[in-house]
Amino acid sequence: MKYYLSIIAMMAAFAFYAQETTNTAQKWSAGRPDGHAPIPVMGDHMHGKGEWMFSYRYMYMNMEDLKQGSDDASFGDALENYMVTPTEMPMNMHMLGAMFAPSDKITVMAMFNYLSMEMDHVTRMGGTFITEASGFGDIQISGLYRFFNQNQQTLHGQLGFSIPTGSITESDVTPASAPNETELPYPMQIGSGTFDTNLALTYLGQGEINSWGVQLRGIFRFGENDREFRYGNRYSLNNWFAIKAADWLSFSARLEGLIVGEIEGEDPNLNPMMVITADTENSGGNFVNGGLGFNIYIPSGALKNLRFGFEVASPIYQDVNGIQLRTRETLTLGTQYAF
Repeated sequence: MKYYLSIIAMMAAFAFYAQETTNTAQKWSAGRPDGHAPIPVMGDHMHGKGEWMFSYRYMYMNMEDLKQGSDDASFGDALENYMVTPTEMPMNMHMLGAMFAPSDKITVMAMFNYLSMEMDHVTRMGGTFITEASGFGDIQISGLYRFFNQNQQTLHGQLGFSIPTGSITESDVTPASAPNETELPYPMQIGSGTFDTNLALTYLGQGEINSWGVQLRGIFRFGENDREFRYGNRYSLNNWFAIKAADWLSFSARLEGLIVGEIEGEDPNLNPMMVITADTENSGGNFVNGGLGFNIYIPSGALKNLRFGFEVASPIYQDVNGIQLRTRETLTLGTQYAF
């Protein structure tokens, strides 16, 4: 927590410095390929009064093999204490977003998503099976406020809320439940089931051919959902650096620190002794992720302000609570259009 407070203090210092500059200082500009953050970063920029932006993002994340703490673990390690362990979990997410700026200081944003995922399992007896889940997730509504935009630097805050429209009762047939369906464990659910608060603070800076950014974000969950649990809070610190290779192309590198809290409470419909994903002690952890990507921007013509972004990311460090699936690669691509 002290580390995050120091980041906030650093951003406040940037804000004080920028406020001291003259009114004629050059403003930070979104009208270049590196004017937006790498495509996985949400709420990274704002818009001018009256401007709209619509976006689409696709994310693929693969989880495979097991981690116990920060060490690799075998399926045999998990099956010593559980009847079943997952072996792999690919996930696909489609995200639609809309942004509108009623003023130069305020931008409002809404995000909708659709998830599909499957989980491969192996049992203590050597059998295998797959479960699947898909559906629309929770809706995200946010407001962004710009504190300053001077001297090619800008700082803005975000306050958002998650509406629990995603399912937390996804079910499928397993060997133990056949021919009936049974409720799936926590990682296979589509939503959170709780009204969550999303807070973020983003600092951006630009040079002639480069740009950089820092974003501190927290997702805070309150109360319990209808299944008598809540997912853990999430705290992330994203840092990125981009090089403008041309008026239409930039390359970026990103480093993210992520803390995920354990699930609190317990779903009475799940047996924590059956599979590792139904045991709340096997949730949450500390992660460091790195990503490389590019942005393409059309600066003129009929398609002016149309953008494409791509990034491939992978974990540099994982320290999970208990025993969990290991995160492998994450691919994100998307397009954004402002007018």
